Amino acid sequence: MEPNVDRYSRPDPKISRESSLHNLNPQQEQHEKLCAAAAQQQMLMAEEELLQELRSKANELFLREQWAESSSLYSQLIDLCRVHLSSTDGASDPDKFSKLRKSLCLALANRADASSKLRSLDEALRDCDEALAIESSHFRALVCKGKILLSLSKYSAALECFKSAASLDAQANGNCGTLNACLEKCKMLEYQSRTGNFDLSDWVASGFHREIPELAEYIGPVLIKKSEISGRGLFATKNIDVGTVVLVTRAIAIERGIVMGEDSGSGENKQLVMWKNFIDRVAGCVSKSRRTRHLISTLSSGEDEEGLEVPDLSIFRAEASERDDYPNEKLDMNKILGILDVNSLVEDAISAKVMGRNKDYYGVGLWFLASFVNHSCCPNARRLHVGNHLMVVTSRDVKAGDELTFPYFDVLQPPKKRREAAAPWGFDCSCKRCEFEEKMRSKQELRDIEAGLEGGMDVGGVVYRLEEGMRRWNARGREKGYLRASFWAAYSETYASEKSVKKWGRRIPAAEAVVDSVAEATGSDERVLKVLVEQLSSRSGGGLGGGGVIGEMEKALKLGRGIYGKVVKKQALRGLIEL
Repeated sequence: MEPNVDRYSRPDPKISRESSLHNLNPQQEQHEKLCAAAAQQQMLMAEEELLQELRSKANELFLREQWAESSSLYSQLIDLCRVHLSSTDGASDPDKFSKLRKSLCLALANRADASSKLRSLDEALRDCDEALAIESSHFRALVCKGKILLSLSKYSAALECFKSAASLDAQANGNCGTLNACLEKCKMLEYQSRTGNFDLSDWVASGFHREIPELAEYIGPVLIKKSEISGRGLFATKNIDVGTVVLVTRAIAIERGIVMGEDSGSGENKQLVMWKNFIDRVAGCVSKSRRTRHLISTLSSGEDEEGLEVPDLSIFRAEASERDDYPNEKLDMNKILGILDVNSLVEDAISAKVMGRNKDYYGVGLWFLASFVNHSCCPNARRLHVGNHLMVVTSRDVKAGDELTFPYFDVLQPPKKRREAAAPWGFDCSCKRCEFEEKMRSKQELRDIEAGLEGGMDVGGVVYRLEEGMRRWNARGREKGYLRASFWAAYSETYASEKSVKKWGRRIPAAEAVVDSVAEATGSDERVLKVLVEQLSSRSGGGLGGGGVIGEMEKALKLGRGIYGKVVKKQALRGLIEL
């Protein structure tokens, strides 16, 4: 009886071939082996051709700056390399195994480069790390990782990558200029982030015609605490001089456009389009980075301000942040919109100075740590915008423990107008100045002076009546500065008019005394500086170099430092003041 054999079964081809080889004479056996080797070689060549074709197409798309398309092809190339590696025995075929590993390493480095252009930095870093795990001295992977770390403000780690790349003489020589530029940039930014020592003088002296300076992110002597003003705030941990940079932070996202000179309707429509684009930019950043998603979740959305947790300042220090295990938090669009509504800042605001070409644009952006700075009508800080960076500069001397604040609207106006300006922000200011002026509202004479100013009363008369009133009310120190700041429009118009100065003469205080008290109460302001400079200029015959006004010029420089910060050195600052 014949054995029961499944008619659909097929013999193992390997066994069949081996069996047939046993039945062949030596010549035939040699021929069969040569044919098998040729087939194997053809298969390897086909694989190599496919890999090369994918690599060439991906590289071509990369050179065309079609980042997403090139990244997709690099992903196919990576998957193919991994499949072949999994079926290749490194011991029996070391050449093929080594080639595949090199191809995989290069493809990972190239995809990382493409991902970094798309700002998918988390993915790009993972690819760099995998490439460097395969070959720790892979030049392209080291340079790409260095650039990514640099863009993440991790200057020390980036510097190590560039140093490692520079040590690879053969490959580094051909890229010497680029690599040296990266090394020097890293060293400079690391120094800035460590010391807070910034210098924009050359850029300013050039009339802002040079490229916008490179700036590091920097966190000075500050911490986040619960604020008596609202929610959380940024506080000084030591005494800080006027003009000191306490914070430099780069925008998470920013949108700019020209809206000036257009009628109100089209201007508003353009701002709405910009706002939508800005929201899309933020949403894109949130979707691509867990760290960004985590940091934005720490910001207020305008609800339950008092119940908000105080985040550890260290999570905002990119240099010190080595963790990659940020929670995969989900932020719906309504939450993001609420956060942006509360925390986004317009560049060209009353408390800000936009330097360089961007001053011609309307810009709106989001800067994480700056979002913790509360409003005050007697602020002690200002914003300085340089490129996409925001610098917080002290506008007057600050004591340890003081909360850092800048104005959200014009504070050189009477209480009534400030209350109207605060309404859209959804709060009533209760700073020391507002509390003092609220008590003064009971004085009919002060209300009459405010009404007189609004009704077109002679500005010199407004100043005189206010000064006489303060004498009778026994106003002292900063109290005088608060009231003078509220009626600044009258003071500045009076001092700008020779007729008013002659008419009121010695019955009103000298401009310099008023400038001092207002700056002490509300910090440096360009309008206050302008009055002082005009007085110095008229007294010295049109210039600021007269020996008799050296002391007053020092006052002007101090006011200038409160606006531009110590990042602009004396000679360049003097040029700005004279302008």
